[in-house]
Amino acid sequence: KRKPYLMAEDEPSGAILKPLVFRVDETTPAVVQSVLLERGWDRYDEQEEQSIEGWNLYWRTSSFRMAEHINVKPWQRLNHHPGTTKLTRKDNLAKHLKYMRRLYGTSLYEFIPLTFVMPTDYTKFIAEYFRERQALGTKRGYWICKPAELSRGRGILIFSDIKDFIFDDTYIVQKYICNPLLVGGYKCDLRIYVCVTGFRPLTIYVYQEGIVRFATEKFDLSNLQNYHAHLTNCSINKSGASYDKIKEVIGHGCKWTLSRFFSYLRSWDVDDLLLWQKIHRVVILTVLAIAPSVPSAANCFELFGFDILIDDNLKPWLLEVNYSPALSLDCSTDVSVKRKLIHDIIELIFLNGLRNEGEGGSKAAKGNASVSCAQGDKGGLDGACGSLPYGSLLRLARRTYCESGCAVEEAVRPCPEDAHAPPLRDTVSGRESHLSAQEPPKAKPKLRSRHMPHKAFTPYVSLIPSRTCKTKASPCVLSDHGETPDPRAGGFVLIFPFNEATLGASRNGLNVKRIIQELQKLMNKQHSQ
Repeated sequence: KRKPYLMAEDEPSGAILKPLVFRVDETTPAVVQSVLLERGWDRYDEQEEQSIEGWNLYWRTSSFRMAEHINVKPWQRLNHHPGTTKLTRKDNLAKHLKYMRRLYGTSLYEFIPLTFVMPTDYTKFIAEYFRERQALGTKRGYWICKPAELSRGRGILIFSDIKDFIFDDTYIVQKYICNPLLVGGYKCDLRIYVCVTGFRPLTIYVYQEGIVRFATEKFDLSNLQNYHAHLTNCSINKSGASYDKIKEVIGHGCKWTLSRFFSYLRSWDVDDLLLWQKIHRVVILTVLAIAPSVPSAANCFELFGFDILIDDNLKPWLLEVNYSPALSLDCSTDVSVKRKLIHDIIELIFLNGLRNEGEGGSKAAKGNASVSCAQGDKGGLDGACGSLPYGSLLRLARRTYCESGCAVEEAVRPCPEDAHAPPLRDTVSGRESHLSAQEPPKAKPKLRSRHMPHKAFTPYVSLIPSRTCKTKASPCVLSDHGETPDPRAGGFVLIFPFNEATLGASRNGLNVKRIIQELQKLMNKQHSQ
């Protein structure tokens, strides 16, 4: 049973409207196609005699040519922005963040481990390696080596002795983080979904649900060759012997939802709001590193996958940024997070983006019909939706879920949220405590960080206060007239711009220095609180 559609105000009663059309290729994730069909969209058929301009969304894994960006129509959207590999290729990311650190100070950009790009920085790395070795004495230092272009944990080497260091292409070498926050003794990292809806002006949303990926063997620095203990990539761990076993605290599989992870942290009196604020700052500062050099392009957006590791001091470290983050449904955690993620991206782009063409100044086609939003859909945007191109030729379905939940065609493997973790030993910040349902621990381990207990779960946190529009008929949209973007769209929360000053600093060009100053003010204010 579907939710009501958006109907053009000037359409006669009972008029038949054609659905929106999506275009795909062989790389398009199956879940994207499934969600769009579920929402009432039609698939564009390359073989049929359809207009080459008769589609509204083109979603694929690979990038688009500049010619495709130039020729895009006002009613169309592409799921990639040109120039974003400056952020997603590991060596490019390291170079841009190193430049920003040199320009604006180490304290702001201390969230990336010490990094060297091979072979360019080989001499510098060797000098640092022996300097550290002399300083540590009998203690060992640890490094991790990653291919610049590969993903899914392929080609990674962790080493302590320089004689084990081998590379034959462009690699990055980083200080290995030896004090990760452990859950039940297992290392993990967070997959944070970030949607940049425009670079001119810069507009960044963070998805407040996500995936936590676990190693499937307990963390052990004495065995650097055991990748099931040191790498969190699901593609590696799902083939491990311990994947299907019930692991301490973790349970089955190797994934949790982000909300479950934060719930776990709150059980140890961790300030999840403060941690979210730190993660948001990492995202903003990282995107700022490339934003001024990204080419201007209209009608596109970019979904990034930020991989962030939390150490036992509750400090977030940026590991890498993923282009076209994996949307395969390998387990029930994937299903619950990624299907809703795609639904909410459509809400964000087509209920927010089509109302106003902030990027490149393109406007909707002439003769657009005014469209009013259907009421009563949870997680949607409030108020009117402005106008949609093609008038009566298009309709836009709100989020549609079956009464009993939508059937998923992909095979689903059990993931942790389906099983309750047994009362087992847990490890936080190197301290061990025996947890029992009958006998709770007398004292919880102290985390080396400023933290406070939270009585209520507040998962959807933004750097900015909530904004409300004066009228429902006048939604908050980023434009040349000084209005602001919607602070929420489904599970997406606006984190940039976060005040009027940063809005102004990103409207005409991009005043990065001013934005950095505002971010430092905000950080100082949050620290004093």
